[in-house]
Amino acid sequence: MRTFGLIGYPLGHSFSKKYFTEQFQREKITDSSYELFPLENINEIAELLDTQSGLKGLNVTIPYKLQVMPFLDELDQAAEKIGAVNCISITDVAGKRHLKGFNTDAYGFECSIKPFLQPHHTHALILGDGGAAQAVKYVLDNLGVIWKSVLRKPADNAFLFSDLNAEMMKQYQIIINTTPLGTFPAIETAPEIPYEFLTNQHLAYDLVYNPEITTFLRLAAEKGAAIKNGKEMLELQADRSWYIWNN
Repeated sequence: MRTFGLIGYPLGHSFSKKYFTEQFQREKITDSSYELFPLENINEIAELLDTQSGLKGLNVTIPYKLQVMPFLDELDQAAEKIGAVNCISITDVAGKRHLKGFNTDAYGFECSIKPFLQPHHTHALILGDGGAAQAVKYVLDNLGVIWKSVLRKPADNAFLFSDLNAEMMKQYQIIINTTPLGTFPAIETAPEIPYEFLTNQHLAYDLVYNPEITTFLRLAAEKGAAIKNGKEMLELQADRSWYIWNN
């Protein structure tokens, strides 16, 4: 029996187990299961690997997309450049377990945002700077979109949330939320940006997928912005993970 799973903490909000279990049923895959492995500390991954002999692949979510990297034997080119991993393949190399890290967030994000991009979408604000944000930066660089991070504390190549004004919002017409703000059950929360300056020229993309319409997306839509949540990105990155594990 092959085991796949998700590591992170907490995992109550995850869609992965349901998604993969239903996929196994649809495709009549009977030799595989997908489990949730909530790790309170990333160091617990060593015990997980020791106790789960059939483990062949892992997805990685908050807060371990960066912290997991020292435990890996190899990174693919994209994961190395991004500096974050959300997919691990576990294979046998010369009688030893070999862990290789990938970033399928980048694939999922690029495929899901490209249909929404218009010629005037040349500048983007990335809200937050965690592991998922690194994949977003990588994709925007590949697409030729100029970006700035928006953070709560000063950092290089970043604005503060408190800095945002009408002029900035006019220039940066893609707004991407990579923070967990708005995720169920705290659905009333949202990034503190000046929504009053959004227009029908803006695209608001939220990596959050539960609820379907977050407060961030609702407030953007009320100003006429195009909106997109993170569900398709998650499905695409999951499908990419399955491809990696089986090829």
